[in-house]
Amino acid sequence: MKLLLTGANGFVGQYVQAALPCVPLPDGLDLRDRAALTAAVAAAVAAIQPDTVLHLAAQSFVPASFENPRETFDINFYGTLNLLEALQAAGFKGRMLFVGSGDIYGQVAETALPVREDHPLHPRNPYAVSKVAAEALCYQWSQTSGFAIVMVRPFNHIGPGQSPRFAIADFARQVTEIRLGRRAPVLQVGDIDVARDFTDVRDVVRAYGLLLERGRNGAVYNVCSGREYDIRDLLQRLIALAGVDARIEQDPARLRRAEQRRMVASFEALHRDTGWQPAIPIEQSLQALLNDWEKQLQ
Repeated sequence: MKLLLTGANGFVGQYVQAALPCVPLPDGLDLRDRAALTAAVAAAVAAIQPDTVLHLAAQSFVPASFENPRETFDINFYGTLNLLEALQAAGFKGRMLFVGSGDIYGQVAETALPVREDHPLHPRNPYAVSKVAAEALCYQWSQTSGFAIVMVRPFNHIGPGQSPRFAIADFARQVTEIRLGRRAPVLQVGDIDVARDFTDVRDVVRAYGLLLERGRNGAVYNVCSGREYDIRDLLQRLIALAGVDARIEQDPARLRRAEQRRMVASFEALHRDTGWQPAIPIEQSLQALLNDWEKQLQ
């Protein structure tokens, strides 16, 4: 399988490059630059004749989407449109995997958990809106273009190399700094009395690889663990794994708008079509995060 990759330098993109043979689009290529993207895709398709395309590139940080919603939409929607047009112009005939987000479901009643793919979409931030729009665009193209498109809605994923802009990675960084004597034994947190569905990034990439092989054209799949993890409990596990004592303080600046109290999703459709299920225990993911921060901070 010859794979063309966007977003190669991002958190997930680095794991894709380690796990799957692929050719990334040129470093620094801006999806918003239609002419440059068209030329780069044409050159890549001519050179490697890819069977598959994995579209990871996106503006994926929710607070940044509130600060600059137009930029988020330009990258996530129009960037996707530019990629689709470029692939069609280059004569691509294979299968593309579009990476959306579980955030597009928005507020989900606890009685509707675990959330499945047929649940109504109620996006509550500009990032989620941009992903709803791009997913709808990809569905349309899956029905009218000359190549197949599969869509995924990944939920929270964690692993070494994740930006500390994301909560669990930030907690692991703070805990490691305390262990190394780099900060006082006080952890600054936002709202940690919520529950989320976390999957190790390596399991996520394995799901993408299977869907590139077996995903159905026009279908959408949740990528998730199917398990509900309490954020406070994960923080306490990090503290225990690192062997430190620390006080937890809530920082009002870290509180986010429109917070869902509980979220867990179903990967039944993904399992049905590919046989995938999560394989890496959460404890292993947390320890890997701590080990990574130890290397970075020493």
